[in-house]
Amino acid sequence: MSELGATPTTAQKAAAEAIGTFVLVLLGCGSIVYAREVGAISTTTTIALAFGLAMVVMVHAFGRVSGGHFNPATTLATALSGRLAWREVPAYVGAQLAGAVAGAAVLLGLVQGFAGFEAGSGLAQNSFGDQGSGYAAWAAFTLEMLLTAVVVGVVLAATDARQEHRALAPVVIGLSLAAGYFVALPATGASLNPARSIGPGLLSGTDAVLQLWLFVLAPLLGAAVAGLAYRMLFGHDAEPVAGSGVPRRAPRAVEPAPEAGQAGQAVQQAPIIQDGWQWDPVAHQWRPLDQAPPARRAGDDDGRTQIRP
Repeated sequence: MSELGATPTTAQKAAAEAIGTFVLVLLGCGSIVYAREVGAISTTTTIALAFGLAMVVMVHAFGRVSGGHFNPATTLATALSGRLAWREVPAYVGAQLAGAVAGAAVLLGLVQGFAGFEAGSGLAQNSFGDQGSGYAAWAAFTLEMLLTAVVVGVVLAATDARQEHRALAPVVIGLSLAAGYFVALPATGASLNPARSIGPGLLSGTDAVLQLWLFVLAPLLGAAVAGLAYRMLFGHDAEPVAGSGVPRRAPRAVEPAPEAGQAGQAVQQAPIIQDGWQWDPVAHQWRPLDQAPPARRAGDDDGRTQIRP
């Protein structure tokens, strides 16, 4: 375990993402399921606030560790905008999905306490068309995409290092999520988060599983638009993280010949750096800047006159 104040490890970030997503699904979906089982009136306002307040609490608690995404769409936008290395994305998304499934499974176990519970009634899964409110697939896709883009854009803006009131980010993010739910709940049950849809959907029967594609693709597309647009419109708040941004092949370049010095000794050359990558003159390939070792003279260990990284 890292010491207090040190940079969190990937395992710690994954744990934070799993816990936060677990709580979001348990509390948000639980607000729907429990009200339904006791015959209470579950209003759009109470459900939206349940999701929004859960997000506020979790971002405040774990934002310092992982950034408080709890949503694969947010993770995608963060990587595209230059704030998260792509190599960390699988750990984030895997943890979010695991937390969502665990939250739905715990909720399913808890509602067994109701004698009249019917497994086929579902766990607040998302839906469209005949399986839901009758809302058309194309409209549901567009709505989920647009609302996710708005919410993720707010996340990027609220956590921008240039933001003067970053301490309010958890509240702003939670309120933006609640606002999105106010709109989407009557139509699709409101996803805006592939993990929130996958967790309950996998445990709610075949019909729910068959409709998951929309609640995965639409939020991810909306997040991609938000991540790219925010970077283009407002720039970066800091130097982009190495290995982040739009994925592309490393630039090709011709390795310069070593410069001759006095008495035939090699002269130390400045490293070649471009777009977060550093050229490895020995391996003849580009390496992410944060993984490139410091340059040293080959003559220091094997007597050669070429320069090694």
